[in-house]
Amino acid sequence: MSLGIDLSPATKQCNFDCLYCELAPTATVDKQDNAVSAETIITELKKHLNNKIDVITLTANGEPTLYPYLNELIDQIDIIKGDTQTLILTNSAMLSDEKVYNSLLKLDQVKLSLDAITPEIFKKIDRPHQNINIDDIVKKVQQFSQKFNGKLFIEILFVHGLNDTKEEVLKLNNALLSIKANRIDLGTIDRPPAYPVSGISYKELYELSQLFDASLPVHIASRVHAEANNTSYTNEEIINTLDKRPLTMQDIELLFDEESKNRLLKLIEEQVIIVKKLDNLEFFTPTTHLIRKKDK
Repeated sequence: MSLGIDLSPATKQCNFDCLYCELAPTATVDKQDNAVSAETIITELKKHLNNKIDVITLTANGEPTLYPYLNELIDQIDIIKGDTQTLILTNSAMLSDEKVYNSLLKLDQVKLSLDAITPEIFKKIDRPHQNINIDDIVKKVQQFSQKFNGKLFIEILFVHGLNDTKEEVLKLNNALLSIKANRIDLGTIDRPPAYPVSGISYKELYELSQLFDASLPVHIASRVHAEANNTSYTNEEIINTLDKRPLTMQDIELLFDEESKNRLLKLIEEQVIIVKKLDNLEFFTPTTHLIRKKDK
């Protein structure tokens, strides 16, 4: 059971503009101009933290390591978290910042993205902010993995026609052999992406997994059934939730109570929420979300 903390709730702030991002396209940044105080986050965390929570997940409407008070926040969470684990989901680019690097060392779990090794492919997929270099990222990930005492996960997301070639997988494999990871998650696009790109099939994902060295802890990431949460959402909360993370009906069945499902149906009737089909899945997303994508 994960309790997520969005370190950029007001707007998307990211140093990547990934082709596959579920958020609308946005110009990259190298710092957060709109940041919530660590005190505000801790106050909210205290209200919701309980012994059912296995992990506190630091994430963002963008890149969480751009949060300016990250080190302070982690220290304050450590004071109140008890046995609960701390985790961050990051694109790895800010490991070059010594303060961020040392802050992440304090966490119990870290999940780092590494989508490509070839500079041209990296730039096409992840669309990084200026002066972000994949060679530097790989070196810092390798270095971090040797020093980090917690659980380290690596995530690779495959985009059809870009990083799904045998040549690129072998380059990823060679880099991963020097990274001390507990698990390497291979995935693909399963939510409506920011740009007109597509994922690969499970069969193709499995075939690519066979190219990695047998010593690597490779895992094929896929959707799994979770426990029902049945939470109440207002109209505004439904729209904000779907704007940040489009959901399938399966997701909604798990997350929404009956009244919230009825509110969703009403929003669909009013065309405030629309259905977007991706491969064999249908996602619910605000109309404004798709308009922003088209405008980009």
